[in-house]
Amino acid sequence: MWAGGPFLNVGGMDERIVMVDSGTGRTLTEEELDERSATAGVRLRRKGVRRGDGVLVCLPAGPDLLVAFVAVIAAGGVIWSLPADLEAGALRERVRQSCARVMISNVRPALDAADESCVRVVLGIEDLYGPGPYRA
Repeated sequence: MWAGGPFLNVGGMDERIVMVDSGTGRTLTEEELDERSATAGVRLRRKGVRRGDGVLVCLPAGPDLLVAFVAVIAAGGVIWSLPADLEAGALRERVRQSCARVMISNVRPALDAADESCVRVVLGIEDLYGPGPYRA
C-alpha cells in the first residue's frame, strides 16, 4: 500500500485492481497494467531503448506513471523520474544534465526542455499504448 499521494493499492478485489487514483477515482487493474506496459515496452524497444538506457519519465502521479515505469523496465531501460510539478528552470536543467535520448511526458515544460537537450525521442503516454478505458 502506498501511503498518501494519489496511489492506493486495493489488491484482492474481484477485478484485481492494483491502483486507484484518489484524485480522479480512475482505477488500473492488473490486466490493464500487464497489457499496457507490455505494449509500451515493445514500442520503447522499437524506438531504440536498450538495456541500461536512461529514459526520462515526467508524468503526473497516477495510473499512466505506473504503466510508464513498468514499460521502461520491460524494455530494459533505467527510469529517470522527474516530478511533473517541478519548476520549469529546474526541470530544464535536469533534462539537459541527464543526457537521456528518450523521454515519456505530456508536461509542457518537460517537452520544451527536451528541445534543448540530448533527448531525440519524445513520447506521450498515448504514443506508448493509446488511451485506456480508465482515462478521464
